[in-house]
Amino acid sequence: MGGEFEVNDPEATDGTSIDLDEGTSFGIDLGLYRDSSSFYELLYSRQESGFDSPDTSIGNVDLATEYLHFGGTLLFRDEYWYVPWISLTVGATRLDPKGGGYDSETELSASFGGGVRMPFNERVAATLGVRGYVTLVDSDTAIFCVGSGDLNCLVRTSGSTFFQGEAF
Repeated sequence: MGGEFEVNDPEATDGTSIDLDEGTSFGIDLGLYRDSSSFYELLYSRQESGFDSPDTSIGNVDLATEYLHFGGTLLFRDEYWYVPWISLTVGATRLDPKGGGYDSETELSASFGGGVRMPFNERVAATLGVRGYVTLVDSDTAIFCVGSGDLNCLVRTSGSTFFQGEAF
């Protein structure tokens, strides 16, 4: 799922936002078991999308969003054939606009996920789940700028968080 930036537009009377289009994502999640019901994880995820805006200067720019997180997952083993799980990670988000020469941004982020694992045997399982990401961005600032200064920036935000989600 895309996400949105709250835009700081002094000419607008209501809250304005720029949405991101939904896009495909891929990732890898490596785990190191702590015990039989939990493991540490190293997560990398990347989504390619574009800005959903009628303004062609914004609408023609694609955005790659990358997450690199470290955290853990807790498995709730029970008498059922499936295994519910929850996951919490923290790390960094890299927002990299493609086209226009805009600078990328790297910000602190966290994720929370949950789902079920359906084991085929002791070593192989299918996993279904959802994960939400929250990225902290500076409030009332300009992002995705060309060069130094705030004059040639793609977005001027008024919010302090950026949310995205994925289902897998």
